Amino acid sequence: MIRAKIAGVGMYVPKQVVTNHDLTTFMDTSDAWIQERTGIRERRFAERTGETTTTMGVEAAKLAIERAHTTAEEIDFVIFATLSPDYYFPGCGVLVQRAMKMKEIGALDVRNQCSGFIYALSVADQFIRSGMYKNILIIGSEKHSFGLDMSTRGRNVSVIFGDGAGAVVLQPADRDNQGILSTHLHSDGENAEMLAMYNPGTHANH
Repeated sequence: MIRAKIAGVGMYVPKQVVTNHDLTTFMDTSDAWIQERTGIRERRFAERTGETTTTMGVEAAKLAIERAHTTAEEIDFVIFATLSPDYYFPGCGVLVQRAMKMKEIGALDVRNQCSGFIYALSVADQFIRSGMYKNILIIGSEKHSFGLDMSTRGRNVSVIFGDGAGAVVLQPADRDNQGILSTHLHSDGENAEMLAMYNPGTHANH
């Protein structure tokens, strides 16, 4: 049986560091309050213009490809996991393909909240196991800073999130004792509206 292995890992974070103390200028909070509840001391925020979910993903992808000892030309599929895409459509996957001058390969986006990268990894794993593809680029990238409620009202959510990207290259394993053994995915949509972004969306009651 063919197994998939992570051949290379890459990451990218924006230059702008936002500390817990910085957030006190926007909301009623403190470094102690945030650390006690989250353990977070700082996060990174992308530039308002010029730095996008895709551009961050591209930087992470370059590093992952280099560490996998392969090239962008050898990538045969792209899976991009994000909840903050550059556009409602087209997806970020094809934007990465264009930016990295990849040949006309398949590309898709996964929108599945915090677990999006895990779902993307599972999809890529099945592609590798089936023998359909041999060099799959998986990217998880988010630019949440543009949509955060930075007031005291929104602090329970806004203190948690920052911007950045991670990427891996998935390839067939060289040895039987390498690679992903199995994946088991589960969801619970019972209270889905408790944490939701209604716009853009087509639900009649929004």
